[in-house]
Amino acid sequence: MFLEVESNSNCETSVFLRFKEVSPPLPITHIKVYDRLSCGEWCLITGWGEDSEQPLCDVFAQKVEDSGAGVATLIFGGLYGVRLKQEQNEEAWSLESAQQWGEPYLLLSDDRDIRYT
Repeated sequence: MFLEVESNSNCETSVFLRFKEVSPPLPITHIKVYDRLSCGEWCLITGWGEDSEQPLCDVFAQKVEDSGAGVATLIFGGLYGVRLKQEQNEEAWSLESAQQWGEPYLLLSDDRDIRYT
């Protein structure tokens, strides 16, 4: 599979990567991140697409081969990556919110850090 994310307002980093698929992609709603708290925190996640009128799109988790970790779970969304916010944050998805952040993609090592739909 090829993953392409263009540089945009959601995430500045553009990527074009190739992964060997191990499983089919499955839709997800939440991931647990450890960037801000060492014990982790659950975050809502959405895909971010190029349609400025309706940028939200599905986000998926798919097991892939990762040269550094063996098998990892790739988290990916739209052409503009994924967007996250803390689980308790009830505000609408917005690029203007300081309480939300974008990533081109994520690689997770533990399936317990993913909530599937």
